[in-house]
Amino acid sequence: MKRDILSILDLTAQELAAIIGDAEDLKKMRKQGDAHPFLEHKTLGMIFEKASTRTRISFEVGMFELGGHALFLNPSDLQLGRGEEMRDTARVLSRYLSGIMIRAYRHQTIEELARHATVPVINGLSDIEHPCQILADILTMQEYFGDVSDLTVAWVGDGNNVCNSLILSSARTGFSVRVATPDNYAPPGSVLSRAKAAGSRVAICPTPEGAAADADVIYTDTWVSMGNEQEHDERIRAFAGYTVDEALLDEASPDAIVMHCLPAHRGNEISDGVIEGRKSVVWDQAENRLHAQKALLVRLLKK
Repeated sequence: MKRDILSILDLTAQELAAIIGDAEDLKKMRKQGDAHPFLEHKTLGMIFEKASTRTRISFEVGMFELGGHALFLNPSDLQLGRGEEMRDTARVLSRYLSGIMIRAYRHQTIEELARHATVPVINGLSDIEHPCQILADILTMQEYFGDVSDLTVAWVGDGNNVCNSLILSSARTGFSVRVATPDNYAPPGSVLSRAKAAGSRVAICPTPEGAAADADVIYTDTWVSMGNEQEHDERIRAFAGYTVDEALLDEASPDAIVMHCLPAHRGNEISDGVIEGRKSVVWDQAENRLHAQKALLVRLLKK
């Protein structure tokens, strides 16, 4: 039976822990130069409606290092760009590929693909969730803290897709999440309801300082995501006071780390001094996209 990973909640706590453990092993193998062709003769199709740096490169390199092959599929180069329905594309791709990763503007597009594909479908990003990013984030937190279940993670900024997946992941990891956003940019009520029903530990804080107080992790992301460019000036005004800077970092635990899923806009959501500072783990976090996704691919595609 095929498995799709459209949400971080599609993994049980046990499965998530196993993937993180596998990612640690795969990271060690890579550093030691040990071959690990677990997906020999497997092929991953990668559909990109949205531009990408980390998602494309990490999946493509990951499939190569696992002994498989990845195909970059731009919708404008497919018949999707000429009006072919997603359900028809899903059926055809399933006859060729071992799995499909899709990075889409709308979560409904990914759900439609998964409904009609007969091979595993992975959400590489949608407007609702970014589960692959959160797998890398959990791996990073575990590397720095060991057990993550008692951590407090402060999210400061836009209540976007990464924030949504972080909130939902609390139900699988046990860590608590505090969210500070401007009033009109909070996570959707539907996500908060799902999180509560799943057992997530989430608090909405009225100020960035309240969220950051004694936190173990401070996490932020761009204020203007792809698709929101027309709101740029409005968002910059709305998010004034939500920059993760040295003053906000002083509110956190002395051993706190700072995370950002990139791309970063220094001087907006994060200061240059913080992202380049000793508490920043942003580059480890970016690297861990590769290892976490390799572990996910092995779990989904290896017989």
